[in-house]
Amino acid sequence: MIKAIIFDFDGLILDTETHEYEVLSEIFKEHDCELPLSVWGKVIGTKSDFSPYTYLEEQANKVIDHSSIKKQLEERFTKRIHLEEARPGVIDYIMTAKELGLKVGLASSSSYKWVSTHLKRLNLLDEFECIRTSDHVEQVKPDPALYVEAAKCLNVEPEECIAFEDSANGALAAKRAGMKCVIVPNSVTKNLDFCEVEHRLETMAHMDLKELVMVLNK
Repeated sequence: MIKAIIFDFDGLILDTETHEYEVLSEIFKEHDCELPLSVWGKVIGTKSDFSPYTYLEEQANKVIDHSSIKKQLEERFTKRIHLEEARPGVIDYIMTAKELGLKVGLASSSSYKWVSTHLKRLNLLDEFECIRTSDHVEQVKPDPALYVEAAKCLNVEPEECIAFEDSANGALAAKRAGMKCVIVPNSVTKNLDFCEVEHRLETMAHMDLKELVMVLNK
């Protein structure tokens, strides 16, 4: 029986990933270069040594001022993301989970500062009984540690949880932890290669949580 639901954050609750990729793509085009999604997609939902600035330098075949490009990215991205609201259906899922008596947690490869800052802006911080981020584990997704720790924090077994993910790395982490996984990809992650999961939704607004839980409890 399902006793808890655990959300990813970036790209799942708040679509930071689409904005980050779009801004990076704009910057690359300004240098007559391209950042293929096949390259960027590998680092979505995890921590990586991949540097888009070094990659741009390689593609442009010239020296690039990394700090200048990083500043451009941060300024453009921040301007966009502060206008972004929670993805469709997210708030309804959280509220319905509470009505159903399900515990609600969050597991993110990002830092607690990043996650909590945006959750506060969205007035969602207090809705989660447990939040686990990169500050709480040695290895982030696709390692299962974040989901394992979130389940422990909620005092449930991994197999009693539904993890909601938008990225391939996140889905793999959830399955490695022994959880059921529902993917809700965004416009950037929808074409990534996912591992086998229990269900796929275009958005959470496309299926009521009660119905989803019934399907996954069978």
